This record gives sequence, C-alpha cells and structure tokens, in this order.
Amino acid sequence: MSASATLQAVLRDKVGSRDARKLRSEGRLPCSLQADKDHEHVNFHIDLSEFLTTRRAHAHLYDLEMGSQTQAAVVRELQYDSLGSGIIHVEFKPVTRGVATEAEVELSFVGNVVDGVLTHNVTHITVECLPSQIPDNIEVKVEGLTAGTHIKASDLVLPEGIKLAIEPDTEIAVVSVPRAETPEPTEGEEGEEGEDTL
Repeated sequence: MSASATLQAVLRDKVGSRDARKLRSEGRLPCSLQADKDHEHVNFHIDLSEFLTTRRAHAHLYDLEMGSQTQAAVVRELQYDSLGSGIIHVEFKPVTRGVATEAEVELSFVGNVVDGVLTHNVTHITVECLPSQIPDNIEVKVEGLTAGTHIKASDLVLPEGIKLAIEPDTEIAVVSVPRAETPEPTEGEEGEEGEDTL
C-alpha cells in the first residue's frame, strides 16, 4: 500500500495571481479540489513544507481537513514555476476510500539497451486502482533490448491490483537504430581543393 497523509486545508477567501503570490511568500501552497458529480470545485491552501514532506514519504492518498469536514483526495496535477524547480499549485482529485480511481503514474526505465537509442514516447501512464494502492512508479525493463524493439503499454508488468487505463497498444518507447555519424575530416584534407595557388 502507498503511504497516506493528512493535510490541514484552509479555504481561500480570494483567488488570483496576486493572492497566490502572497500565499507563497508566506510558505503556503495554493491548491484546488477538482469538481465532479458529487463535489464542488474548492480553492484552498496548505503548508508547503508539510506537503513536500509527504511527497518525500511517497504519500499518494491524502485526507484534506477543511474545518469540520475531511475529504479523501489524490494529486491530479502539479504545476511548477518557470524553472521547473518549485511547485506553485496543486490540483487534487476527490476519491472514496475502497473505490477504484484513475491516477497518473511515472514510468521508471530500468537497464540499458544492447544497441540502438532508447526513445521514451511517454513518461507517465494512467492506471486504475484503489487510492491506497497507487504506486510510486512502474518499471519498464529495457535491459538487453535491441534496435527495432517497440514497447507497448500491454508489455508492462503491473503490480497486483493495478490495471491499465489507456489503450494497450499505446507505444511507450522504441529502440531505434543510431544515426550514422559523419567522420571528421583528417588533418590536411580540409581545404585542399581550395588552396591558394597564387
């Protein structure tokens, strides 16, 4: 099972970039809860350092405490700053414990190809599982693969209880033939035809 965590969520009185910048300057992280047929869209903020701590602990399932109410949720999307180094917004997706949901999971490519160049067509895939079973990542074993090999979603070995939520024939990666390198001219070859004869 993946780790879970509890976060204290404070409802936002104001929204907009100015308010968001103010919150971040105070160590708070602007967030939203995605709307669905049973939940309304909610804007709130949480403590940034606490959230980062839960990420390092591999938490995927969250209990968002909003006043007297608690909502189970998973991270749907992380938004980063222009440098890609800091999280500036989190969108959560409401879930129900014990009920399967879809989640985006990172792919981890393990091993080295024998020849050719490995190209990742996707770095994340969508799976379906219980919120408590969302994995940190899914391994894609590429050790020993040769040029011309295509890896599809159906080739992935998924943990127990995890199902694909994308088309099985989705191409994950391909091992292509490396481009032939143009040899560098040897010393004395360059410019021989154009030598000054004056």
